[in-house]
Amino acid sequence: MSRTILRFTLVVAALTALSATIVAELGAKEPEWQKIVITTKFRSEGADFGDFNNDGVMDVVSGHVWYEGPDFKIEHKFMAGEDNTDPEGYTNSFVNFTDDVNGDGWTDIIICPHPGLDGFWYENPQGKSDGLWKELPSTIELGNESQAWTDVNGDGKKELIFNRNGWYGVAFPKADSEWDFVKVSPEDAKYQRYFHGNGYGDLNGDGRVDLLEMDGWWEQPEDFNATPWKFHEFKFADAASNILVADFNGDGLNDVFTAWHCHLYGLVCWLQKRSDDGKIDFEPVWLIPTEPGDDFFPKVSQLHSMALGDFNGDGIVDVVTGKRWWAHGSKGDVDPMATPYLIWWETKRDEAGGVSFVPHVIDDDSGVGTQVVARDINGDAVPDVLVGNKKGCFLFLSK
Repeated sequence: MSRTILRFTLVVAALTALSATIVAELGAKEPEWQKIVITTKFRSEGADFGDFNNDGVMDVVSGHVWYEGPDFKIEHKFMAGEDNTDPEGYTNSFVNFTDDVNGDGWTDIIICPHPGLDGFWYENPQGKSDGLWKELPSTIELGNESQAWTDVNGDGKKELIFNRNGWYGVAFPKADSEWDFVKVSPEDAKYQRYFHGNGYGDLNGDGRVDLLEMDGWWEQPEDFNATPWKFHEFKFADAASNILVADFNGDGLNDVFTAWHCHLYGLVCWLQKRSDDGKIDFEPVWLIPTEPGDDFFPKVSQLHSMALGDFNGDGIVDVVTGKRWWAHGSKGDVDPMATPYLIWWETKRDEAGGVSFVPHVIDDDSGVGTQVVARDINGDAVPDVLVGNKKGCFLFLSK
């Protein structure tokens, strides 16, 4: 790393830390949470927000039903599907995304099904019908259990990140035909339908979004289509869930946050370190060890999804995650009958450039699914939390 770049990085880090300190002194406060039970029926392992009727109020989708805001009591079935009231099994809705796929000004719904099946998106009928929405193909063999939806190539439109039967890559939405899939990786048998671990973020600071998986990260080249991308090997996890990227310790370098094993124990933040020649490495900060003792709190397993959000208003990004209750039924995995906590982890920086994380329980009877969303739903500029899982669908309004 050159002296100029190093000096600039240190200045940015100092300003970031100063800004965070000022914000913290003026307004940081632990939020209170209002729990809204949208449904106790098992319809999906995920959920998302969207204004589906264009009334200026956010609605919620989870599985084959969308719920009218602001009280979410009116239900609309928009796709074929039946309620699955048996949490020992699965639905055909693992992750839900919302976006205007066809550019008509109305919010559509993207459903990521049981891993390995074909995916579809559902065209909003623009308020003309309360029947089933038009079903259109997104991509065949939609693998991974926690896909990602973000703008990868910087064109202002979001793409779907997942693996497809041997490849890791990105699908570009199209309104009138199957989405184009760009293979970021070479063919590898590990990218099977149930492959765990998926994330995105700029790790090397070149302004381009890189892709992450449990064994390392794929560096986006100048030419997006110049595949395969360069791979940087690093063991982020044994079986990750969502892989989050943010600067947690305020040094100007993006770090990595994920579950070590999303069906066992382990929660870790990997702090990025740079050598003098610019080589990227990572050091761990463990939030939950891989083998926590009985007196450890929070002793939470199956951390199958997580999301970023500044929950206390101190200007520093935090994380929300929790237990995926009965991920493989009442007898599967480790400790399936434990309390289904939903927890936000407060990021605490110190003057020496270190970081620690303080757990705050949001709820003890919901947990997460294969997706958790942290966004502002009611317009108060504070992120709320939405989950869909085998216990139902729950919204937590932050106050």
